[in-house]
Amino acid sequence: MNAPRDWYARFFEGLAVDFWRVVVPEAATAEEAAFLWKHLALSAGDRVLDVPCGHGRLALPLAARGCAVTGVDLSREFLRAAEDASRGAGVSVAWRRSDMRTLPWRGSFDAAFCMGNSFGYLDDAGNAAFLAAVARALVPRGRFVLDFGQAAESIFPRLEPHLEVEMGGFLFAEETRYDVASSRIENVYTISRGRKSERKLASQRVYLASDVWRLLEEAGFEVLEAFGSSAGEPYALGAQRLLTVARKKSAGRKKTPRRRRSS
Repeated sequence: MNAPRDWYARFFEGLAVDFWRVVVPEAATAEEAAFLWKHLALSAGDRVLDVPCGHGRLALPLAARGCAVTGVDLSREFLRAAEDASRGAGVSVAWRRSDMRTLPWRGSFDAAFCMGNSFGYLDDAGNAAFLAAVARALVPRGRFVLDFGQAAESIFPRLEPHLEVEMGGFLFAEETRYDVASSRIENVYTISRGRKSERKLASQRVYLASDVWRLLEEAGFEVLEAFGSSAGEPYALGAQRLLTVARKKSAGRKKTPRRRRSS
């Protein structure tokens, strides 16, 4: 089952892109966009970085509310879908293809977010490099929301070795195992529609919630709050996801202030 280290480089192609474009209900997207607007403290005109942006599911509603959004992704197919969606919606977004670790900006954005459980694909050094790149791209005290679905407190209470569901005209099957040597979740996904079927391997690092917060602090953030969903309940054991709201530290700050969390 072992996925290659760079599995993500070719994962989001073909049926996987079509599947992720339809799998999230519109109501969930609206709720997540509202969560970001509130917890990133956004206003019209704010410069916002969405990384990785996928097909622009959350970039578009924020741009429609007046933000200057830049969406970054490694998948050419996702970016083509995002460009088509923004043209169809009559919304302007700057789309850019880049590795999430090598963001070229410095102090260019008022806020940033990483949604869709897209954190943890890399090794520890790569995950840290991504957070450092986001911190560099933000202005001092710029806010960042990190969505992580593989926190240990989330996955271990509900880990299932096999899952199969039908969604949006797709049959989606998932085989899951936890590799104790690497502290990673290993997945085999089978995505089928009609007579077409694709098998995808994936791997994601498992961190304790406290490890995620430590990584953020080491990258130059202070952690403000943590939630278990975009509805806003506090993060707790068994929550579906860990949504962390952080803020880039001001230049010259020597000490990390006392953190306020919702738990």
